[in-house]
Amino acid sequence: MKSRWNDDEAEALAARYAQQGVDRDLALRVYSSRLLGQDPRLVLHGGGNTSVKLRLRDLLGDEVDVLCVKGSGWDMANIEPAGLPAVRLAPLLKLRALNHLADDDMVRVQRANLLDPGAPNPSVETLLHAFLPVRFVDHTHANAVLSLVDQPDGEKICREVYDGRFGIVPYVMPGFDLAKKAARVFEIDPRVEGLILMKHGIFTFGADAREAYERMIAAVSAAEARIQKKGTRRVFPAITLPQRVATIADVAPILRGACAVKDERIEGAYRRLILEFRSSPAILAYVNGREVMRYSQIGVVTPDHTIRTKNVPLLLPPPDTANLTQFHKDAFAAAKGFIERYRAYFARNNARCDPPKRALDPLPRVALAPGLGLFGMGRSRQEANVAADIAENAIAVITDAEALGRFEALSEAKLFEMEYWSLEQAKLGKAAEKPLAGQIALITGAAGAIGAATARAFRDAGAELALVDKDKKAVEALAQSLGALGLACDVTDDGAVHAAFAECCAALGGVDVVVSNAGAAWQGAIGELDDKILRQSFELNFFAHQRVARAAVKVMRAQGLGGALLFNVSKQAINPGADFGPYGLPKAATLLLVRQYALEYGKDGIRANAVNADRVRSGLLTKDMIASRAMARGVSEQDYMRGNLLGREVTAADVAAAFLYHATALKTTGDVTTVDGGNIAAALR
Repeated sequence: MKSRWNDDEAEALAARYAQQGVDRDLALRVYSSRLLGQDPRLVLHGGGNTSVKLRLRDLLGDEVDVLCVKGSGWDMANIEPAGLPAVRLAPLLKLRALNHLADDDMVRVQRANLLDPGAPNPSVETLLHAFLPVRFVDHTHANAVLSLVDQPDGEKICREVYDGRFGIVPYVMPGFDLAKKAARVFEIDPRVEGLILMKHGIFTFGADAREAYERMIAAVSAAEARIQKKGTRRVFPAITLPQRVATIADVAPILRGACAVKDERIEGAYRRLILEFRSSPAILAYVNGREVMRYSQIGVVTPDHTIRTKNVPLLLPPPDTANLTQFHKDAFAAAKGFIERYRAYFARNNARCDPPKRALDPLPRVALAPGLGLFGMGRSRQEANVAADIAENAIAVITDAEALGRFEALSEAKLFEMEYWSLEQAKLGKAAEKPLAGQIALITGAAGAIGAATARAFRDAGAELALVDKDKKAVEALAQSLGALGLACDVTDDGAVHAAFAECCAALGGVDVVVSNAGAAWQGAIGELDDKILRQSFELNFFAHQRVARAAVKVMRAQGLGGALLFNVSKQAINPGADFGPYGLPKAATLLLVRQYALEYGKDGIRANAVNADRVRSGLLTKDMIASRAMARGVSEQDYMRGNLLGREVTAADVAAAFLYHATALKTTGDVTTVDGGNIAAALR
């Protein structure tokens, strides 16, 4: 590992922050924190922390000694000065005289002594930083160091590697007790450059930001050198894989269905997870190993990770293309076993808790698939990405640990203590979940007005999105703005539709809701119409809906979680207009298609419903069409658009709201919801 410190960059940042009144040492603390946070071999997703002791003015203008330490919710990779809230140091130092300090009291004391009452909570390891009488302190969970400390004889190895330059701290759970223990170890030899925390990570010290940072880099490099001394022998002898390993697109929906549990509060509802797939030569060597059941089931590489990934991953059988039915059966059995073991783990450890803890959901957050790679899982795409990053990181640590000796994690009891620690749980947040959290919605015709409005409504409701449209540039721009998956696809092409669903499954894990919205309006007197035009309209306005629905049903049945097929029909399907036969006829067929899917797949929990909208400004009703129709009726464009019983214009957002309703209406199928402001001629009997 090489130092990335650059004097020019550091000085430029310090100068910029100086214009904002930020202390120079705090600015350089920000700079070195970012260097640490931007290297995943050192820090992942909000892990680690840094601090600097300064003298600053409080709100009354008095100068006080403070500890500026990383605040909760900030990521070191992009931290700002506000992410290092200042805490009065003297009151923190007084706490060391106590024999015991409850976690909640520790948090209250830290908050009570913030210079800025509106600042974020200081790190749970604030007292450790405070009790060490050094100016700059850095803390990471460096991969190479974890490979050393996660050994049966890890302390011996660390003493050999660091030769007295670092103090060794036996594992103590973060908080008040660890802070006191670390301070006592430091006082045995105050000349040390830092502390090695067994089963946890590393701290380094410095008189300035650069010294603390470069001591971290040097310490991690020493650990890397020790690992490399063992050579490059193959760590994991491989199993024999099926002749043809199944694709990610085939495996992901099965895994996703297996890793879901029924929501007992709402009939037909499931707690679902989003998937994030990863693979590489290192990952494959790990998941294909003959002893994967041993080394993958020992525990996390640092206890901080347990709240993101649980203690162990779900281990799947190798997926065989020739026998997906057996893989489906085995995957569901493996997930059921994982859930049962997690519930048993909770029960036996919770029995000694007073007061008792409330169980988290029992679903795995990482799955290992021999022959393919790993899947991170979470209630959102972001959570799944975090789990996958941590799992990939764990594979690197365990691989090196096994090359060095034998990987060893903390005991189950200590991991449970960390997983259910209130201060760790606070990192996950307590915001109420949105109605479509954990669900994946695929929307066709997404670049149009109705499609885009529906995408925004579903995004706001918590769904992860796959946006499909023939216009590649437009759909990619929309997807980027919504943090969604953008797929250029002609829905009249069967192969393109199949590929779009496969890509959605590979990227997100499956499909729960499909809004089949793509369409276009052909016109012409039906008795004078060229057959070619009618066939073109049927291809897009009927057969495309059938292609999309057929592909969706395949995925939904593999998941076994039900789903929703939502179709955009038209008032033309019920109340045909002159010269709109080429559009109305396929739409009428699509209305019957909706009911056929409701009839045949209700047994699978798959709902099929339609939205019947009229006079919406979109690709179907363009500005020129609105103008010509208004002129023909002798009214203004506004009056034409409001030409309904309620006298209100229907917008794309109104149509989107109807689709969203059907996505959440778990006991409605075969229904048509009309959004037209009132048109008796188009009302359903």
